[in-house]
Amino acid sequence: MTDQVPDPTRQVDVEGADGETQQGPVVRDRRRLDPETGQVRQHPDDAGAGAPDAAAGGTAGDGTQAEQAGQGAQAEQGAQAELVEELRGDLQRLQAEYVNYRRRVDRDRDVARDAGVADVLEALFPVLDDLYFAREHGELTDGPFAAIADKLHAVLARFGLEQYGSVGEPFDPAVHEALMHSHSAEVTETTVVQVLQPGYRQGARVLRPARVGVADPE
Repeated sequence: MTDQVPDPTRQVDVEGADGETQQGPVVRDRRRLDPETGQVRQHPDDAGAGAPDAAAGGTAGDGTQAEQAGQGAQAEQGAQAELVEELRGDLQRLQAEYVNYRRRVDRDRDVARDAGVADVLEALFPVLDDLYFAREHGELTDGPFAAIADKLHAVLARFGLEQYGSVGEPFDPAVHEALMHSHSAEVTETTVVQVLQPGYRQGARVLRPARVGVADPE
């Protein structure tokens, strides 16, 4: 422990008992240990010694924390972008599946509708055959029944029903069913010479082939 040493180079004014100012030595306590507490005291000259290091440490710490925060933000943005791309892909797949589903439903609905219409039309074939033969025999040339027959054919035509098969047209096995065969010098190819039952088709679909008698060239 170091005793208090007067500093002879430092002079101060000391007020005497009579009020007059006198000069005297100044005593400075430079002991490192506090005589009362026993703790190490910091010298005034050492007060700012650790300040730069502390400041530097604080700056470095702040920089490290900022860098870590930036890296965390970038990682979060990357995860969010990846999630957005994944959701976009899922949405595109769902949209494609929905479009395919709509197309399939529309196609199935059209097929079911056409099948239902075809069933109704085929149920009317016997009536249409009677009307055909009545007209061929001249029984529907005029009168109310002729008008009713015309209206019925007009209504069925709205659903795509078409009657075909007539004498003189070339035989086509895709749309004709030959029930009778003969030979004739008047034809140069297999030709329809008699219609036993007219044929019916709905668009390109043959509902019933025309049943005919044909003549082959001699």
